[in-house]
Amino acid sequence: MRAARLINMVLLLQSRGLLTAAELAAELEVSERTVYRDALALSEAGVPVYAEQGRAGGYRLVGGYRTRLTGLSRSEAEALFLAGLPGPARDMGLDEPVQSVRRKMLAALPEGLREASQRAGQRFHLDAPGWFEAADPPEHLAELARAVWQDRVLTIGYRRRDEEVSREAEPYGLVLKNGVWYLAARVGVDLRTYRVDRITWVEPTGDGFTRDPEFDLPEFWARRAAEFVRQMLRETITIRLSPDGLRMLRSVADPPAVREAHEVAGEPDPHGWVRTRLPVESIEVGYTYMLRLGPEVEVLEPPGLRERLADAARRLGDLYR
Repeated sequence: MRAARLINMVLLLQSRGLLTAAELAAELEVSERTVYRDALALSEAGVPVYAEQGRAGGYRLVGGYRTRLTGLSRSEAEALFLAGLPGPARDMGLDEPVQSVRRKMLAALPEGLREASQRAGQRFHLDAPGWFEAADPPEHLAELARAVWQDRVLTIGYRRRDEEVSREAEPYGLVLKNGVWYLAARVGVDLRTYRVDRITWVEPTGDGFTRDPEFDLPEFWARRAAEFVRQMLRETITIRLSPDGLRMLRSVADPPAVREAHEVAGEPDPHGWVRTRLPVESIEVGYTYMLRLGPEVEVLEPPGLRERLADAARRLGDLYR
């Protein structure tokens, strides 16, 4: 543990130049007294760590000293591909490997390029969770991530509607979609997806598994997401939209449904209104969409939905009369 800390201290000084004891203590998550002892130990070991006194002082490496201890461990090499996602990496329990690999990469860069990381961080930031989502990661996310890395079989409890079921699963991958984590896992012969925040408990079986070499997580997720959207849009309503209604539709309905509505839309009538079909999850969902479009839409079919909108229009008229 101390050896790793000493290496990290050298890498920090190598990549940043002059650092105070307080700055080193914050980076290494130790006390300033420990920094003093570590600096002395490095000096005694032949690493030219020099302490500059005064208000602008601190620690630096003398004479352009550069260590070759920049090789990546396996966990750091894996974490390299998550370096641009610090929040999700932290949620999966990979914060330390990501920070370590970042220090090693900075130390390996020529001096003129070391500011590239800071420049990028000041200009670009990826905020993965959606608005109004809970900031706390799911309870069992870190444990699932370890099993994914290590190809270890798990037994999981899963909350499904009003019941809880248990499944023995081979965890193949984790996906973060709009702030929600999903687990892709093989259960029996089937590949399935589970919302991680609905997993109630996790228990390792002690067994490993051999991954299917043909499995491709991005391809699997894209296919499963498309199937999910198709399953959701079970009903279709026929409507007429004004030019404003056609523009407003993209802020009301789901993108796949909006795309289909535009693709099958007829030619505009003399007033610019178009007739089209809109896929929706249910007639009830379609009703809420139409209310949001207000007078910019006319429901043609089904008759029951048209009658509900007509009744809503009458009640609105009575309310505002």
